[in-house]
Amino acid sequence: MDEQLTQRQRYQQGLTVRRAVLGDEHVDNTLAALSPLNEEFQHFITRYAWGEIWTRPGLSRHTRSLITIAMLIALNREAELKMHIRAAFNNGVTREEIKEVLMHAALYCGLPASNAAFHLAQSVFAEHDAGRRSDD
Repeated sequence: MDEQLTQRQRYQQGLTVRRAVLGDEHVDNTLAALSPLNEEFQHFITRYAWGEIWTRPGLSRHTRSLITIAMLIALNREAELKMHIRAAFNNGVTREEIKEVLMHAALYCGLPASNAAFHLAQSVFAEHDAGRRSDD
């Protein structure tokens, strides 16, 4: 990664990756909801998480999606988990791979965390099959 990128360039790079992973609809909704309270935070997320970390060469987006799902299960962050399960399809992750991450999480995160993740994944899969999404 070029250390000479300006913050604006890093933001634009991050916005491109964020759209590719999360989808235009999600990003557009997030940008439409910018407020004086969250604007700086959203710019930080776009620059750093999406413009710097998700663009590093050491891991593919596919692998990053699987790792992110596992970490969100461990942290019990259901809204983010739902978003990243949905986004994983954009990175070529299969349902079988998601299922295996959820099974593996049962060992390291506990059965209740994995059980909750299975229920959440099932709802995301159903939304995906129906061609719709729910942001609840």
